[in-house]
Amino acid sequence: MTGVQPQPLLSLRDLEVTFTTEHGAMKAVRGASFDVMAGETVAIVGESGSGKSTTAMAVIGLLAQNGRVSGGQILFDGTDVAALSGAGIARMRGSDIGMVPQDPMSNLNPVMRVGTQIVEALEDNGVARGEAARRRAVELLEEAGLPDAAHRASSYPHEFSGGMRQRALIAMGLSCRPRLLIADEPTSALDVTVQRTILDRLDVLTAELGTAVLLITHDLGLAAERASRIVVMYQGEVVEQGPATQLLTDPQHEYTRRLLAAAPSLASRRIQLAKQAGKTEAVADDLLAVSATPHDPAGPDADADNIIEVESITKVFKLRGRGLFSRSSDFTAVDDVSFVIPRGTTVAVVGESGSGKSTVARMMLDLIPATSGTIRFNGESVGGADRAAEVRFRRKVQPIFQDPYASLDPLYTIHRTIEEPLRAHDFGTAAERRDRVHQLMEDVALAPHLLRRYPAELSGGQRQRVAIARALALNPDLVVCDEAVSALDVIVQSQILHLLADLQHRLGLSYLFISHDLAVVRQIADRVCVMEKGRIVEQGTVDDVFDRPQQQYTRALLDAIPGRDLELGLRAG
Repeated sequence: MTGVQPQPLLSLRDLEVTFTTEHGAMKAVRGASFDVMAGETVAIVGESGSGKSTTAMAVIGLLAQNGRVSGGQILFDGTDVAALSGAGIARMRGSDIGMVPQDPMSNLNPVMRVGTQIVEALEDNGVARGEAARRRAVELLEEAGLPDAAHRASSYPHEFSGGMRQRALIAMGLSCRPRLLIADEPTSALDVTVQRTILDRLDVLTAELGTAVLLITHDLGLAAERASRIVVMYQGEVVEQGPATQLLTDPQHEYTRRLLAAAPSLASRRIQLAKQAGKTEAVADDLLAVSATPHDPAGPDADADNIIEVESITKVFKLRGRGLFSRSSDFTAVDDVSFVIPRGTTVAVVGESGSGKSTVARMMLDLIPATSGTIRFNGESVGGADRAAEVRFRRKVQPIFQDPYASLDPLYTIHRTIEEPLRAHDFGTAAERRDRVHQLMEDVALAPHLLRRYPAELSGGQRQRVAIARALALNPDLVVCDEAVSALDVIVQSQILHLLADLQHRLGLSYLFISHDLAVVRQIADRVCVMEKGRIVEQGTVDDVFDRPQQQYTRALLDAIPGRDLELGLRAG
């Protein structure tokens, strides 16, 4: 037979989702329509608040208690999910529709063994029971790529790395062989190399099972690499959808163009294409505008005014034995690391989780002492017994941490948050501190009326701007950014990177930029140090490291950037 169109496995028609709040009804999703065919991967992209995760939760019937489907249809294999009873949708969930949620630590029970949690899912859905379920749980962990699965099944979540926990959630999501798998930001908290491993494994498993995937992500590069079609959501509406390559090369909606321009992975790809096409000044310079200073071609040994010098630092931690009479053992987290930061430049330290980069940052902030080696700031050793030198150091070196939710005191107003370091260092009168706080708000482009609010009343991007304002309160010379943009959407992330570059240009700041995301580093850094297992395995200018990597480990990190191998038109940005 010819001309017969296959029916979608999932079809959304004019979907509306409404939440009841103290301020009245709020429509989070408005008129959303798209299809997912059997065996197809469709990605929904957009920033926080766009409605992408709410749409996914509506499909699987897991909306918050104050949320409801207020209009339209969710048709799964012809059945309107929105019209099912609670028991009906619960039967469909797991057996027909699986789920891999975003945060593995909060979605695994911390007091239950991982294998037991998979057994529970198998038994609840009638797949297997007893010993058969326990054997099946081990098989599922093996399928998900977990090494030594039989032993690991008896471990607790906190004994797993982030990648291992995500593999366990994939095993649970696919345990009942669902026809549709919803993957909600399944790798956003993982390093790019671990991310690629997880997604490759997910691709293999879903292909073997013929499972359709609805991938929720804010990373357009990742979506374009993994999905055949992309649905772009903005403020609760589907503003554009189509084949991935078409969206990349010829985006129609202004918001899609903004996403493409902000995506670090695609920006890095555009820089490479621009250089290959001989258009470096016309295109790459615009994309590299977030870098406020020219890339220094000189190596670390060249004469320079170095604000900080790190010489042969090592950090050894004592690990307690697991048994009652077990001896402690040594773990070398940082091993003979040396580099410098020339004044007014940005040096990035990159590597996977466990590479030692955050430990380096903590030693540079004098939060933990080095086991051996020397750190000199403005020619003075860090971590000495001189109390006056320590106070000077604290004023001149400030941190910006990864999570703007956790790094701000929820009980302090924004004014008190920014003012706190000024109080701690006895800066001026109350009126002078107030003027300084208002100036800092202006510096980070935040409205003065926000000073009366609390962190919970601000968006993630606004909170990170507050954290930056607090870090700048004492006019530091060096700012240590420890994964300072990794928790942000790509558009907000781009705004913060531009802000950091502008502040560096105006205030002469130097940055140590800790990140596992080389695509972000390509846009912000002058020099790059690549860490693996506690050691620096490669360092040089950002162009040298990206264009001419010397180490296989560096090449693996670069190859894992999502969207790196895509055929991408220069007009996409």
